[in-house]
Amino acid sequence: MPPDRSDEVRRWLATACRDLRAGEVVLAARPPLVEDALFHAQQAAEKAIKGLLVWHGRSFRKTHDLREVGGTALELDATLEPLLRRAVRLTPFAGVFRYPTDMGEPTPEEAREALALAREVYDAVLARLPEEARP
Repeated sequence: MPPDRSDEVRRWLATACRDLRAGEVVLAARPPLVEDALFHAQQAAEKAIKGLLVWHGRSFRKTHDLREVGGTALELDATLEPLLRRAVRLTPFAGVFRYPTDMGEPTPEEAREALALAREVYDAVLARLPEEARP
């Protein structure tokens, strides 16, 4: 792979890693910022998947839809299907709690589960990339 592509993938993954960390930090706040943790979980999964797409030279439109970007990733690696099917549930967290909503308050446990799922996505992507593309 061209070095510039490796650099771009590392940037995507480093940003995803920061989102995972941010999610953990805001969830540990007192009181916990649950909605923000959910947002960062979605962002981490999205950026990790997009990093995989960049590595393979696949383009994607600007979207937060994990079904869409995950579908493109599945064209590259069908073994991700069970994980990415579960990760789709993170999609609404890109925006639903960024504005007032009648959705009710999510729980810290929901946020912990979402962050764990995002971490699974991140780790699965890392496992499919060569060392030079990892942050």
